[in-house]
Amino acid sequence: MRIRGRVISKGYAEGEALVSKKKFSFLGDVDVESGKVIAEDSDIKGENISNKIFVFPSGRGSTVGTYVLLRMRKKKTAPKAIINVETEPIIAVGAIIAEIPLIDKLEKNPLDIFKSGDYLIVNAYEGYVEIRD
Repeated sequence: MRIRGRVISKGYAEGEALVSKKKFSFLGDVDVESGKVIAEDSDIKGENISNKIFVFPSGRGSTVGTYVLLRMRKKKTAPKAIINVETEPIIAVGAIIAEIPLIDKLEKNPLDIFKSGDYLIVNAYEGYVEIRD
């Protein structure tokens, strides 16, 4: 199944999805050194976002989160790609400067169709996400 969306940050990635139904901040919700989610109120606390296709509704929090995402990219603890319901500026700028593919506003709500463990292809050159069996 291929679902079209809006490209925020160009690129291509494929891999295992990690899905959170809660808004996320790269400042304080994740350990930069390991990629492990540490936010007490997270529905994916203890999971690792490193090298995953990270699916979540939207960002929340400080503009410093932009630079945290760049730092994670340099430490190789960042997600391979990001899919949002609707991206806000902090996540958008972070993904762009860290060169992490980012798509939002899919034709279908990604929180309704993707689940953790799904194998996803994110083509943020052509503007689609594909789920593989």
